[in-house]
Amino acid sequence: MKREYTTQDRGGAQASNLQRRRLLQLMGAGGLGLMGGLPFAGRATAQEAAIAFWASATLDIGDGWSRLTEATGITPTFTDNGNDMGPVVARLAAGNANDLFDVGGFQGGAERELFRQGQIVPWDLAKIPNFAKLWPWAKDMAHLKADDGAQLGIPSVVNADSIIYRKDKLGVVDSYGVIFDPKLKGRVSMEDAWINTAVFAAMYLKESENQPIKDPGNLSVDELGLVMEFLIKHKTDGQFRTFWNGWEQGVQLVADEEVDAMTGWEPIVYEGQKRGLDVAYAAPVEGYEGWGNNTVMLRGASERGLADAAHALVNWMLDGFYGCALATSRGYIVPSETTAGYATANPAEFDPADISAKADHVASKFAGKVYWQNVRPDNFQLYEEWWQKLRNA
Repeated sequence: MKREYTTQDRGGAQASNLQRRRLLQLMGAGGLGLMGGLPFAGRATAQEAAIAFWASATLDIGDGWSRLTEATGITPTFTDNGNDMGPVVARLAAGNANDLFDVGGFQGGAERELFRQGQIVPWDLAKIPNFAKLWPWAKDMAHLKADDGAQLGIPSVVNADSIIYRKDKLGVVDSYGVIFDPKLKGRVSMEDAWINTAVFAAMYLKESENQPIKDPGNLSVDELGLVMEFLIKHKTDGQFRTFWNGWEQGVQLVADEEVDAMTGWEPIVYEGQKRGLDVAYAAPVEGYEGWGNNTVMLRGASERGLADAAHALVNWMLDGFYGCALATSRGYIVPSETTAGYATANPAEFDPADISAKADHVASKFAGKVYWQNVRPDNFQLYEEWWQKLRNA
């Protein structure tokens, strides 16, 4: 999701965060921290600290962050990073992100590049005991380690994406072909980010149109040209209502009934259902786009003496409550048995059956056909150039 960033001080980031939390509370994400439950066993840090967390808006748990403060003494401020790693990397490399933020929640793929640039620093796993409780395959996800084995990212959230659609209008959708169906001209949308949209289009062309594409997440020069020309043609033909940009616009397209189908994030489905719409999430024959959102420590946190607080934040995110809160509000899963364990131990807070069902739902996606998102494919600079051509078309 490309967007223009402007220079802001830490107070500006806090103001933005307050506005976002009010919005998420209106959408039902707030209030989690007001639920009852067993008290925490004590603070994980001896000194209170404020941590600025820069991640996709769908990773925010609203008032639930108060439980972090209760457990660790850490007060977080959450700011949406827009999810698209192009602007994020640019702002880290040439902007002021390391002055403003301490911890990042980034889509996987750019960790090694950011480490080579000196923008992030490794984690000390001895200070994150809950890392040992992660699902084994999550620990082995690509991009998490530097060439020397240093741990650059913590796999905090996983899911696999597909198509949001109006079931009352379209029946059951099981292919990305619905997005390119001329009968739905002007009633479909894709995201304004190649990290998702190029992958979805490549999956469709590979699996349903038998085009010579090897890995939809890492396209060759010729494969990328094929995919982008396909998208540009459909754009100039008027196929797309818009290319949506950001969580709020994605939700609004569904809530305002502007589209009948769109590629996008599963939480948008849950939000549409909360608003009484008959929306569903497709299980496409072409497969899902798998992704991991990995937590990284920005260089600025270390420079400001906040490394211990950053470790305590990440360890708490893997401790169970955050996973339950995120599963309840978004359907995303923290890949750890602590999530189900926390729900089982605290049924007054979270429905154990619901948490287990959502974990099983996500796990079932990864048991089938999945192509992984990669925010830094081999030809990523060419991706950026092609995406600008699409925008200008």
